[in-house]
Amino acid sequence: MGNLYLIPWLLLTAVAADPYEEPHTLDNRQVMVHLFEWKWKDIAAECENFLQYFGYGAVQVSPPMEHITLIQNNDMPWWVRYQPVSYKLISRSGNEEEFKDMVDRCNEVGVRIVVDAVINHMSGVAQKKGVATRDSSGGSFFDATEGVESFPEVRKHEAKNVGL
Repeated sequence: MGNLYLIPWLLLTAVAADPYEEPHTLDNRQVMVHLFEWKWKDIAAECENFLQYFGYGAVQVSPPMEHITLIQNNDMPWWVRYQPVSYKLISRSGNEEEFKDMVDRCNEVGVRIVVDAVINHMSGVAQKKGVATRDSSGGSFFDATEGVESFPEVRKHEAKNVGL
């Protein structure tokens, strides 16, 4: 009998709930594009040369923090972006200055930046700088071998406001 009331309640809640009511974009600009793995310079140019003219309200960007680097089958896999080693804004998309420039240029033409940030974990177990071609996009040391889990740059890097 409880399920008889639960299903209509869930349906009503789903219809009435509107978590995207305020997307924090300019009026009449509610579409967001995900420019996965793009360079910061290229995203800034895309905002200025295309997105602003076609009503885009925001760009979701790949995680900007320093991550592991490795080569598999002569390429760097996409998932390394989700293996951070520090919170420094340096990735295969560019450095901190290029990131700030992208944010400024996109905001100037009315396109907001939404960051896909990885803040709940560091690189996975068995990743260590210098072992099996592992390195980092910003040169920081890291050792995620089981029992060690050392990411010294996390404590050293000061958080900064980059205009988001």
